[in-house]
Amino acid sequence: MADQMQWANALSTRPSLEAAIADVVEQTVSSLTAPADLGLVFISSAFASEYSRVLPLLAEKLSVPVLIGCSGGGVIGTTLGGQTQELEAEAALSLTLAHLPGVNLQVFHVMAEDLPDLDSSPDAWVNLIGVPSSPTPQFILLSSAFSSGVNDLLQGLDFAYPGSVILGGQASAGGFAGRLALFANDTSGEINQSLYREGTVGLALSGNIVLETIVAQGCKPIGKPLQVTKAERNIILEIDEQVPLMVLRDLISSLSEHERALAQHSLFVGVAMDEFKLSLQPGDFLIRTILGVDPSGGAIAIGDLVRPGQRLQFHLRDAHASAEDLEFLLERYQQQSRLDHAAVGALMFACVGRGEGLYGKPNFDSELFRRYVPDIPIGGFFCGGEIGPIGGRTFLHGYTSVFGICRQSEL
Repeated sequence: MADQMQWANALSTRPSLEAAIADVVEQTVSSLTAPADLGLVFISSAFASEYSRVLPLLAEKLSVPVLIGCSGGGVIGTTLGGQTQELEAEAALSLTLAHLPGVNLQVFHVMAEDLPDLDSSPDAWVNLIGVPSSPTPQFILLSSAFSSGVNDLLQGLDFAYPGSVILGGQASAGGFAGRLALFANDTSGEINQSLYREGTVGLALSGNIVLETIVAQGCKPIGKPLQVTKAERNIILEIDEQVPLMVLRDLISSLSEHERALAQHSLFVGVAMDEFKLSLQPGDFLIRTILGVDPSGGAIAIGDLVRPGQRLQFHLRDAHASAEDLEFLLERYQQQSRLDHAAVGALMFACVGRGEGLYGKPNFDSELFRRYVPDIPIGGFFCGGEIGPIGGRTFLHGYTSVFGICRQSEL
């Protein structure tokens, strides 16, 4: 029998860092029947004063050649009973170990000031991170929430690595500004038990691995798709040859009382990512915030560049819309997934604005995920921003849950 990919995850809520690490190492190592090639550790901000001890303590208990991780406003993991838990307001540690036969792993760390200009060649990006573009790598990125340049990094990686899946999140500190941590260790590279406070830690995986993504932005469309007929940078000057603010006022007046109330604080714009797709569905839009309106001219500013010819649709966000959006995407994934190469593990990067604060109950997103993708370990954390693809391009999101589902390739 060929060597099979294996994933394991464990979660500990022990208040002592030593005890928590001993817990998760014992559980994950005992779940694998082959040596781990990769570790991913996520730790809550309750341990902020002890971040410098995390990698040394892990190294005492665990031999794994590549390990990355970060701090989070909360952590996500799998209990001994096989249930997922999203722990947002307590000391917690989540460790994922993976045995990855036929997979090449490379770790890198980049700072914003090191990034090439966006008009540089793909070679400049390949040289920066030291990862060849062939075979096509998949990327997991963990970034400081206070780092600039994340959007430029994503744009550059998309340019240099066409066809690569890129996902991850920004480390969060649970309200403790500046108390962030990024962890990286690569015994075969130049990064040795490194703790970073800024920049982006990245992991490139190539070979016998597929990373599939679900990016749930938590919104529902209202009205109908519209076309931008005049725009300048991030300012929409005209929609369907009409004043944008007038179009929006007409739309809001047509909504139900509940939707009108929601539009006062949870109104967004979805930009269609496929210019040629006739029937647009959830997942086809990149959701962006409305930054402001010009009451005199009627223009609308949004949190991204926009150009004439693009289609957009206004969206609302609440718990119900968020649940419907994720369920729609999970149903679509289930219908399209390959049964002959089943998923073996998953990572979850959820916005700190979701979780119990959005739904009024814990573990909502992870439990819904397990209903459609059952019996695999899940690990992750609550992010200050989530990284994932929409329409073949990678973006930094807010209020989003990004799932990375891992399996062996068909080769």
